[in-house]
Amino acid sequence: MEAETETSEDAILGGRLRLRQPLRGHRFGHDAILLAAATKACGGEHAVDLGSGVGAAGLALAARVPELTITLVEVDRTLSELALDNARLNHLDDRVRALALDIEDLAALKAAGFLPGSVDRVLMNPPFHDARRQNVSPDPRRRLAHVGAPGLLQRWIATAAWLLKPRGVLTLIWRADGLDDVVAELRPEFGDIAVQPVLPRADASAIRVLVRAVKAGRSTRTDYPPLSLNDGQGQPTAAAEAVLREGKTLTIAEI
Repeated sequence: MEAETETSEDAILGGRLRLRQPLRGHRFGHDAILLAAATKACGGEHAVDLGSGVGAAGLALAARVPELTITLVEVDRTLSELALDNARLNHLDDRVRALALDIEDLAALKAAGFLPGSVDRVLMNPPFHDARRQNVSPDPRRRLAHVGAPGLLQRWIATAAWLLKPRGVLTLIWRADGLDDVVAELRPEFGDIAVQPVLPRADASAIRVLVRAVKAGRSTRTDYPPLSLNDGQGQPTAAAEAVLREGKTLTIAEI
């Protein structure tokens, strides 16, 4: 790991996990925990967390599902090394590995031992800010984690389709205003699409959308009731607390 990288050790899920992360640059937040909560998995399966950062989503899923094998894939080597440290810190390294790989490089994935159509679950939180429309961070590591080049969503979904078995499940989180783009990119390879919006509070517009899709699934779509993070007084809702602190799953995590 880079010697100059300063880190903090922070608790998530009400202290169920402790994660080291850089003091500066990209730091995990609610999105990672929501992504894990939207992903159903079973013991004996293999799940891959694409763009895993320091491993928050994948490790939260591993902590919830005993005997689930997880591979954390992250292009930033420093974050990938922290993810492996975090697996050890939480005594999950017997079934969690971390790889520093370019998600879009299928040759590198093959060299790392992946086979097409071999994975049960993929979860991902791709960089979804558009530098052409939004202000972006001057910090290069934060920018890498948050800002996607044109066509990135299509390429990440293609990698997920390559990894997944037929009827394998992809779960992702994206900007709410980009839902139509997500559905359009999923349609060639995926079906049985499910959507759950995430609202900052009940009277506000959605800021995120969780999407679940099945490889080679049917041409159907199910819309779940939104999750409100806060009530009218700005306090966390009971539903949000159940997910973010107690580690409960969301209703979208049904398959």
